[in-house]
This record gives sequence, C-alpha cells and structure tokens, in this order.
Amino acid sequence: MNLRGKIKNDLKDAMKSGDNITRGVLRVLNSDFKNLEIDSKKELLDDDIVKIIKKNIKSHKDSIEQYKKGNREDLVIQEEKELKILEKYVPEQMSEDEIRKIVIDVISKSEAVGASDFGRVMGVVMKEVGNKADGGLVGRIVKEKLK
Repeated sequence: MNLRGKIKNDLKDAMKSGDNITRGVLRVLNSDFKNLEIDSKKELLDDDIVKIIKKNIKSHKDSIEQYKKGNREDLVIQEEKELKILEKYVPEQMSEDEIRKIVIDVISKSEAVGASDFGRVMGVVMKEVGNKADGGLVGRIVKEKLK
C-alpha cells in the first residue's frame, strides 16, 4: 500500500475510534494533497507526499517554538501531539553524524573549498540523503564544513 492509502486508512480508523486530533491532522494532510494535485495537474507520488508532510512538520515545530516563547504550554502540548502523528509518515531521519560523514565525503570528492561551493555541495548531499534528512540541518552542516 502506498503512503497516501495508509494515511486514508488511518483517517478512517481515527474517525471510527473518535480520535479527533489524528482525524484533524490527517484531514489537513489530505486537503494539502488535493490542493497540490489540482495545482500541478498530476497525481502525487510518495516523494511528493513526504515533502508535504515535512512542510507540515516544519510548521508545527515553528509553532511550538513560538508558543514556548509566549508561555502557552497548552498550545505547545497540542502541537507536539500533532507533530508526533505527522512524524509517523516520514522515513526515519538520518543522525547528524551520518549526515556529517556524507557532507565530508561530498566535499572531498567535489574538491569544494569555500562558501561559493555551497550550492553545488548542498545539491549533491540532498540527492544522496533524499527524504531521510532535514534540509535545514544539512545546510547548517555544509556551511560549517565549508568555513
């Protein structure tokens, strides 16, 4: 079963069990999927779906930060619950050490020497790690290693 089918089945299960948090999160995801399909005029692949989920994860993490700054612990708890639901649908993320090894390897193979090579190194690393690493983390590591 593809990822979208799994999400639809989990939505049905959440509706049957009365799990309002999961139901709400998965409904938003389905809406995002349909909107992107309409905009792109093509059926989404699992990679497209993972990108949408990651975008939602990033949004939830940003919200958690803002709510913590505003001392809104009730909203932090809600966002964290929703975040855990979303994280079930993305591939397991690589550790920072694994990413560092790949970055070092790519830099040495491409003979990159400075910040001007950032885009080239970043592109190669992201192709290699795919959906298994956060782009922000990869970018931070690449910048660090190119200094």
